[in-house]
Amino acid sequence: MKRLPAVAGSFYESDPKKLKMQIEWSFRHNIGPRDIPKQTYEKKKRDNLFFVVPHAGYIYSGPVAAHSYYYLVSEGRPDVVIILGPNHTGLGSYVSAWPKGEWETPLGSVKIDEEILMQLVKESEVIDLDEKSHLYEHSIEVQLPFLQYFFDDDFKIVPIVIMMQTPEIAEFLADAIYNVMQKNPDKDIVVLASSDMNHYDPHEITVKKDVEAIEKIQQLDYKGLYEVVEGKDVTLCGYGPIMVNLILAKKFGKKAYILKHATSGDTSGPKDSVVGYLAARFGS
Repeated sequence: MKRLPAVAGSFYESDPKKLKMQIEWSFRHNIGPRDIPKQTYEKKKRDNLFFVVPHAGYIYSGPVAAHSYYYLVSEGRPDVVIILGPNHTGLGSYVSAWPKGEWETPLGSVKIDEEILMQLVKESEVIDLDEKSHLYEHSIEVQLPFLQYFFDDDFKIVPIVIMMQTPEIAEFLADAIYNVMQKNPDKDIVVLASSDMNHYDPHEITVKKDVEAIEKIQQLDYKGLYEVVEGKDVTLCGYGPIMVNLILAKKFGKKAYILKHATSGDTSGPKDSVVGYLAARFGS
């Protein structure tokens, strides 16, 4: 079962050479880390297990996303990347995992870790195996070329999109991921929470709204983040995935580190209507 790219040529370049140049541009951008990380091949214990990464078009969010990938790559190639994204399309079930096979991008194909996936399905009791949710969803797809640029096809993924973004669902998923990570100590597993921040307000308003959400992220306060999003009109699209990583960070004794916060107005566009982007890591 192969999942074909849905947003190649729109969110990112469809030509492999141009796509690699676009990724390099993201790292070297003045909003980005301004350098391309050097990959280590020495196997050591990973400190940063969980990340927040934006998922817009690369010309807008790529430089911010590059900050999270800088840390991920610097600690070496993971065996498995669990990618949690919001469900923008409304298709499929409340929590959906692509069941098997591989995902294709212009940079090649990445296989699903079916063993880890089925363990998560059993542990969580809320994950359905449902490809429909993923067919046109971009929040997971846009992460893959960044990973492939550094690791080729030498890693596996578990793609999960969340439509019902509640604290209770986040708790179920976080407990399941925690248990699976504990049962597989020999597997180097990283979890990405794919999310953009506030949408389509002027730059100053978006920054103000984002800061309220970022404060809750820094405090690992997943219920507080939910209250900010639901009660203060902060249109953060992937708060479910972020809540999962906040719970996991607490379980593993990690702290939140904000790597970069910017808007589309900072990277590539006008400032009258912007989208906010956040890169964060959870480590010691």
